[in-house]
Amino acid sequence: MNQVSIVIPMFNEARHIGRTLDAARKAAHCAGLGCELIVVDNGSSDNGPAIARQHGAQVLSLPGVAIGALRNQGAQVSHGEWLAFLDADIEVPDNWLDLLLGLQRRGEGDVFALDCDTPRQAPWFAHAWQRRTLRAGQTVQDCTWLPTPNLLMRRTWFDQVGGFDERLRTGEDKDFTLRLHEAGARLRVLRQPVVLHWGFEGSWGEWLGKEMWRQGSHLQLLRSHGVSLRLLRFPLLSVGAWVLDAMALSALLDGFPHVALALLLINALPALVLSLRQSLKHHDTLLTLQLWGLHWLRLHLAGAAFILSLFNRTARRPARG
Repeated sequence: MNQVSIVIPMFNEARHIGRTLDAARKAAHCAGLGCELIVVDNGSSDNGPAIARQHGAQVLSLPGVAIGALRNQGAQVSHGEWLAFLDADIEVPDNWLDLLLGLQRRGEGDVFALDCDTPRQAPWFAHAWQRRTLRAGQTVQDCTWLPTPNLLMRRTWFDQVGGFDERLRTGEDKDFTLRLHEAGARLRVLRQPVVLHWGFEGSWGEWLGKEMWRQGSHLQLLRSHGVSLRLLRFPLLSVGAWVLDAMALSALLDGFPHVALALLLINALPALVLSLRQSLKHHDTLLTLQLWGLHWLRLHLAGAAFILSLFNRTARRPARG
């Protein structure tokens, strides 16, 4: 029997890890695969490691390192022909592996993932933010990079690109899968069914903190992959948002409120464009308005994170799936 090794980085995920492991094991059983569950803990202070062991996982302890190191260590001690990476707060459907392996058997790709959504319990901002990533159109689509809430590949692809970059505090999934794409792997995502992200942001403070942390990866990705318009586009937009804010404030203080208002309206346009780009496929006006506001906030967070990263100062948070 072929075996899949499922590597799950974790930090303080006692609420979710049992569900994640049970769903992963069931999916492997449904696909007719042997299953090796490996949880790599980043120094949890809750009882997540004990729960993981109770659910049949091998637990490794690796506190104080970046998330790429957690995933690499899990892969290093694993034995399966297939490697899967899950976040610790993800619930996969029963046919997760069966569907993705079916694509591979038909020669329809090399690295695979399902789209990710939130459960209905999520607050509106977390649901809207996750929903923006959901694809429309064809059921199976090509990608140049994939996030790692769920990811499946043959071990040979992981070895070919040398695993995850352990220097990156965030953005390691984008870097890893971009390198897979550059190495010739065909990345494919399946729109339906979806995996569920149970670790959704339950408060505004949590959402803002996570986004500030995520946006710290832009400079590192530019250093890893070289300067390109694709990687520069969002950091430049975000820095531009701060520049327009400063110009609007200066115009207001100088007694030109109409100029200040015009600058603020111009400043809102990039967020509107991003919102329309991601929401039109859903035909939902409310989602468009929600994403407009969220993207405006994100642009400002990204600008602050990018400037801080220039001085080697980024938002810190433990590595977790």
